[in-house]
Amino acid sequence: GNNVLRMSSGIRTKPKTAVQKSKTSPLPRSPESAVKPQPKPSDKLNPKTIDPFGAYSERSSAFAAVYAKGGIPCRLMHGSVKHKLRWECPPETVPFDLLLTLAEGLRETKHPYTFVSIEGFKELLMVEGASEKAIPLLPRLVPVLKAALAHSDDEVFGRGLDALVQLSAVVGPALNDHLKHLLTNLSRRLMDKKFKEKTTIALQKLEQYGGKASLAIIKSKIPTYCSVAS
Repeated sequence: GNNVLRMSSGIRTKPKTAVQKSKTSPLPRSPESAVKPQPKPSDKLNPKTIDPFGAYSERSSAFAAVYAKGGIPCRLMHGSVKHKLRWECPPETVPFDLLLTLAEGLRETKHPYTFVSIEGFKELLMVEGASEKAIPLLPRLVPVLKAALAHSDDEVFGRGLDALVQLSAVVGPALNDHLKHLLTNLSRRLMDKKFKEKTTIALQKLEQYGGKASLAIIKSKIPTYCSVAS
């Protein structure tokens, strides 16, 4: 009788452990298996396969994912001489916080994202009332531009710098409160021969658009800066 009990208890416990195993063992594996197949080279090149939660969008910005889903209301129009941007609806009717997404796109390094983000950012700042619309976005926009200015890719830095000057022209002295957060990255590039002139010109424009108060802020972070006025 004991043998039967032992056998039956052995039989009973075996399926249990098998069930437990099947329950627990896939759990640690499944997040990995969900993440691992994503960064295939072909996936990176094809915007349709980009998963917004995948490894790709973390490495660059989420811009590619939004673009692939049709979340950016403008597209690149190929021209024989010059590329243009075609808006699906007039830019002045677009929710203005699209500016944040376009600024995110400045960190992209692939075509057409780079063109769409640069041109879209510029054209959205040209709409009527852009100044009033952009000022409330500054606390969220400045960290995004700072990330572009801190980027190791020279082209990304250049795009961030151009965008910052465009923004400054539109919001004027309103940018002064946020300027100090950006100047560390600019002073770093002033040391680089390649960027010295471009960064100096950008700083002079920031001073020009930011008014008198901006000079003291720039000088506090970059003592060697020479004012436009001097």
